[in-house]
Amino acid sequence: MKTTLTAVRVDLGAVGGHLQPSEQLVSAVRASVEEKTDSFLIDCWVNFTGDDITILCTHENGLDSPKIRDVLWDAFEKGASTASELGLYGVGQDIRDAGMTGAIKGLGPALAEMIVEERPNEAFLIFSIDKALPGAFNLPFYLAFADPMHCPGLILSPRMRQGFRLVIMDVLYKEYDREIELNAPEDIYNMAALLRDQNRYAIRRIESRSTGEQAVASSTARMSNIAGKIIGKDDPVAIVRIQDAFPSAGEVVAPFQIGPYVGGFMRGCHHGPLMPVPLNTKVSFFDGPPIVSCAAFGLREGRLTPPVDVFEHPLWDHVRARLAEKTVEIRRQGFFGNAMQPFETIHYGGLINILRDLDERFEIRHPPD
Repeated sequence: MKTTLTAVRVDLGAVGGHLQPSEQLVSAVRASVEEKTDSFLIDCWVNFTGDDITILCTHENGLDSPKIRDVLWDAFEKGASTASELGLYGVGQDIRDAGMTGAIKGLGPALAEMIVEERPNEAFLIFSIDKALPGAFNLPFYLAFADPMHCPGLILSPRMRQGFRLVIMDVLYKEYDREIELNAPEDIYNMAALLRDQNRYAIRRIESRSTGEQAVASSTARMSNIAGKIIGKDDPVAIVRIQDAFPSAGEVVAPFQIGPYVGGFMRGCHHGPLMPVPLNTKVSFFDGPPIVSCAAFGLREGRLTPPVDVFEHPLWDHVRARLAEKTVEIRRQGFFGNAMQPFETIHYGGLINILRDLDERFEIRHPPD
């Protein structure tokens, strides 16, 4: 059976600024999507990570389906209406042209989709990130699919020895989707050269070179179908198929223990370590830190098993404690150096206006004749 997996992450408003959506908001979105089950959808699942809500749908309508877009958009609108009634902050900021946050770019839900030919024991993961860019997946996915130090299946599994093809998108190119296909292991140095720049390049898709099947779909894709001009944004979501010709669940999640510094912390302008957290975790410290959740599913004829909360295991408590120390250390740097993102990626106009005003006060002092 061919089943389409559609995962979308959206910010419709939150309690206490950008900390967590209310229970009523999440329930309103869930109820709206569940109403469409058995008519447009086969199954669905809804949860939150930080102040973002993630919706996972299974259906047979294929990619870029207007029907599914309508189902999602209706859920967004009902959620935004609930947020407005409750007086939450940033109501509908991902679905409206102008939110209340002051950010000058980055509006729009994040979408990841793929069609799978169901295996007898289909297994996959859903990753949701809050307070980070789509490029936050670059290092963990590179290590999970191209580095045998982190993915022993590359040398132990005959079905994985041919490696994987990574499709990498230039997310700063505005006119169209500009992307490149690179093969591992031949192109791993070229991959590293691009993926090191999380602000410009992001993994969009990963495919098995032995079977041709898609392994990963990440939300660099544009959502031009929704409300005409809204495109994919920060706080990404990703679908990752696992086992058999793909890395195991453990091989995919292990690189997240590194907690790499990623952009998107506090107002989208700071760097912080990406912390793996349990499902339905809020943000707090400095409106952060950047967090990632992971739910594991089984799939049969489009029906989802109840999810397993991957990062709830006790080992990740140790990881979180270490990453909390990394978070505090970089915050001690305040505005200085690598603690903040470079000028060209700052989301807010205030700093840019300061630079513009000060530029007129600079004087050029020529050397004496």
